[in-house]
Amino acid sequence: MSAVARRGGGSAGSTDGREPPRRAREPEVPADPEEAARNLCLRLLTGTPRTRGQLAEAMRRKGIPEDAAEKVLSRFEDVGLIDDRAFADAWVESRHRGRGLARRALARELRVRGVDSELVDRAVGQLDPDREEATARELVDRKLRATRGLDRERRVRRLAGMLARKGYSEGLALRVVRRALEEEGEDPEFLQEHLPD
Repeated sequence: MSAVARRGGGSAGSTDGREPPRRAREPEVPADPEEAARNLCLRLLTGTPRTRGQLAEAMRRKGIPEDAAEKVLSRFEDVGLIDDRAFADAWVESRHRGRGLARRALARELRVRGVDSELVDRAVGQLDPDREEATARELVDRKLRATRGLDRERRVRRLAGMLARKGYSEGLALRVVRRALEEEGEDPEFLQEHLPD
């Protein structure tokens, strides 16, 4: 007899004839759709804030009836568990500061998460244009070091492209890149040709 058998151990799926393999437990789905909706929302809200749209989509995917989902979502809004306005404000602040994203990229991310257009416009509208430009400049300054040694045209494309991917307008991106390269001592004729005022 093996040591495992003497201790009465063995794997849960043992096939040596002593016990049938255990099946993975499937979560019990409550018969009450509102209870299922509440449970799903509470589970999703445990780790991170979510928008009403994200929760509605999760319930739709789980097959929860729309009327039950709507009732639970409204109740959660009433008690403050769902607050799309606060979510949008925090998202804009966090993603602008942490990733350097501009208004356009932030608005796109919020819309994908189901935030109402009015709330999106209000949240991104609070981002100060001067602060947005200063953030663009910080991003360019960090990237400048990594682009030294590249040919001038490639350098301009990389810097402007990086800002474009973060949602900055073409005009702002080119202006910030031009200023940074001027301060670095780039040839004024090259800048005028490739980054006109």
